Amino acid sequence: MDELIAILSETGIPFAYDHFAEGESPQPPFICYLLPASDNFSADGKVYYKVNVVNIELYTDTKDLSVEGNVEAVLDRHGIFYEKTEVWIESEKLYEVLYTFEMEV
Repeated sequence: MDELIAILSETGIPFAYDHFAEGESPQPPFICYLLPASDNFSADGKVYYKVNVVNIELYTDTKDLSVEGNVEAVLDRHGIFYEKTEVWIESEKLYEVLYTFEMEV
C-alpha cells in the first residue's frame, strides 16, 4: 500500500481511499482510489503472489487533458500498464476518468 500512496502523491492531486468525508471533498481535480478485487497467483491451495486490482478515479469538472496526462506520466514512470475509461456523472457534474491496473499491494 505504501508504494501506491507514494505513486498517488507524485501526481500532486488530493486523494482519498474510496471517498472524501462529506463536506471535505476538495475542488476538482481530485482522486479516489479503491482496491475492489484481487487476482492472486496460487498453487497447491496456497497464495504465492498477492495481486490487487487498483482503481484510480480521477474527477474533474471539465475535460482536462493536462491533468490526465500528469496522472498517466506518473503511472508510466512506474511501468504500470493501465486501462482507461471515462464517464460524465450528470448528478455530480463531474467527469470520472478511471484507471484500472493490477499491482502487488
